[in-house]
Amino acid sequence: MSLLLPEGILDYFELTQVEKEGKMLNIYLEEKNIAPDGYANKDLESKGFFPEVSIQDFPIRGQKVALRIKRRRWTVKKTAEIISRDWDLVRKGARMTTEFGLFLKGIFG
Repeated sequence: MSLLLPEGILDYFELTQVEKEGKMLNIYLEEKNIAPDGYANKDLESKGFFPEVSIQDFPIRGQKVALRIKRRRWTVKKTAEIISRDWDLVRKGARMTTEFGLFLKGIFG
């Protein structure tokens, strides 16, 4: 699947399901429970996910493709602050292409 998905997505998201509905291929992805940069040493608790977002991707063998993405959110236990990954910072790192980082940044702000 890594060859069919945007480069770098499986570094941050786990493939949970692939479902075919007629001519639509739904690929479900959930953000991994990996602390965002700057919070690795903080006591975090995963607080579930933001609402799922559906993004159209390039067709695969005549099938329309929708990436169904769920981003994770965490609570910093000491301060009760709710945080999520800053996709602008991820884009600047070497682990993700600029194109994919901009793609996620455009979707999630």
